[in-house]
Amino acid sequence: MTTQTTSQTPTARGTSVTFEHVNKRFGRTQVLHDICLQVPGGQTTCIVGPSGSGKSTLLRCTNRLEEPDEGRVLLGDTEVTDRSANIDAVRARVGMVFQNFNLFPYRTALDNITLALRRVRKLPAEEAAERAREQLASVGLAGLEHRRPAQLSGGQQQRVAIARALAMEPEVMLFDEATSALDPELVKGVLSIMRDLAGQGMTMIVVTHEMRFAQEAAGQVVFLDHGRLIEKAAPDKFFGAPESPRLQAFLSAVT
Repeated sequence: MTTQTTSQTPTARGTSVTFEHVNKRFGRTQVLHDICLQVPGGQTTCIVGPSGSGKSTLLRCTNRLEEPDEGRVLLGDTEVTDRSANIDAVRARVGMVFQNFNLFPYRTALDNITLALRRVRKLPAEEAAERAREQLASVGLAGLEHRRPAQLSGGQQQRVAIARALAMEPEVMLFDEATSALDPELVKGVLSIMRDLAGQGMTMIVVTHEMRFAQEAAGQVVFLDHGRLIEKAAPDKFFGAPESPRLQAFLSAVT
């Protein structure tokens, strides 16, 4: 298998994320088993694995959209899972982009971005609008700020979602299969934006089925199966010399 990698240059903006013995159950079903993982600041960590392996659940534990049953999650030195932690302050530090965009359908692209800036960041309306326009331009949507989601393609809607997250000036970005709902021809543009963020030293945790992106943009790749962390490694080793038979079988099926 041919492996292609590009290096990342971590910057001071990068905030690390640490998972310490994280367990999560839904009823009697345990979906995460004692997950221990260090996500270095300023790098991209890609999480791959079969459907139902707990990837999205782990991602959502990062900003407590899901509450771990045991274990800790730290954002830098802040324990996210401390029940006394200000959850709004934590989520303001973590941007998240979902598979299905999660835009407000009756608001314009500009309004979708400015809403959180005004309500959470408490920015004046004019300053919020200026920042929103800058972010829309940065993802190639200048001039489309007054369109509603139904007037945008799927790829454009996902770019609005990315711009919305970036406008909050997060320390960490989470991507939950951000290209899975897109037509193949639209995937390239969204992945290009994500590659640019990786190159800028943004800390990113990316749940993805895009193996090429993981090879090219990740600092480390993590494989989950049935809620267990089976293997993690730099991309060249992960794809070129996987150790576990389960990862070998997975890569044979998807590459």
